[in-house]
Amino acid sequence: MVDLTEEERAAVTATMKRVALLMDEIGWATPLAELTEAQVRALIEEAVEGFREAMSDIARAQTPEVPF
Repeated sequence: MVDLTEEERAAVTATMKRVALLMDEIGWATPLAELTEAQVRALIEEAVEGFREAMSDIARAQTPEVPF
């Protein structure tokens, strides 16, 4: 298991919300084995993009503003 930083944990939480919205569309009762290739791809892409976006937002929030 990877030791996540506080920022990474926050990004995972943000990503879970995005993936949950997609799962609402797919249907929570759908077994993993019954997902289409397109649905699996969409879930992976949503997770990766959500994590990258959340980490970017966190980094931007922690970067001091340049005073000029």
